[in-house]
Amino acid sequence: MLLNDWPTTVRDAKAVQETLARRVAQTPLGHEPGTVAGVDAAFSGGNTIAAATLFDYRTLTLLEQSHAVLETRFPYIPGYLSFREGPALLTAIAQLSAPPDLLIVDGQGIAHPRRIGIASFLGVLLGIPSIGCAKSRLTGVYAEPPQVRGAWSPLMDGGEIIGAVLRTREKVKPLFVSPGHLITLAEAVAVILRCADRYRLPEPQRAADSLAAQVKRELAAAQQAG
Repeated sequence: MLLNDWPTTVRDAKAVQETLARRVAQTPLGHEPGTVAGVDAAFSGGNTIAAATLFDYRTLTLLEQSHAVLETRFPYIPGYLSFREGPALLTAIAQLSAPPDLLIVDGQGIAHPRRIGIASFLGVLLGIPSIGCAKSRLTGVYAEPPQVRGAWSPLMDGGEIIGAVLRTREKVKPLFVSPGHLITLAEAVAVILRCADRYRLPEPQRAADSLAAQVKRELAAAQQAG
């Protein structure tokens, strides 16, 4: 999919989702990743600000970061976040010196009505293993997990497990973790716990959130000064 041929209507976007959803694979990683990138987006005026932060997986050391600011061309519609944030996120990821071995995306993986949240969307387009790590639920039902780190309960849609409601910190709100692409649910939970060693959010995602917010502040300051 080319950025200059991006869907602009819900009808076209839904057709793209249905096509990409058939390509999502929940297959084991098979090896430990060398690098992991967190990606997140923010909005300022009519622009989308996307941030990508690349970390060494074993040491959780920041290796590189990038950002992109693009005009927002798709409205806010629940379930279609990929088409609002996707162009800027893909641009930010492309600006890294090398593709990451794994993506942690602030959003859903298969925990989506059509099983193609933004983490699955990016994973399929890039051919990279990906995990959706959202702060809130989009779809599905669950029981609250115990108030201890590492506890999780299944996120269910009908009889299907579409994710995990994971507690990364004791007595802190859980995260909604789901496989994006080329990873299993058990591996996704393990990766998020590995990367969330100090805070509620996994470190790459937390850094991307911080970078996007910083760029947003800088843009606002520049607009005021101008």
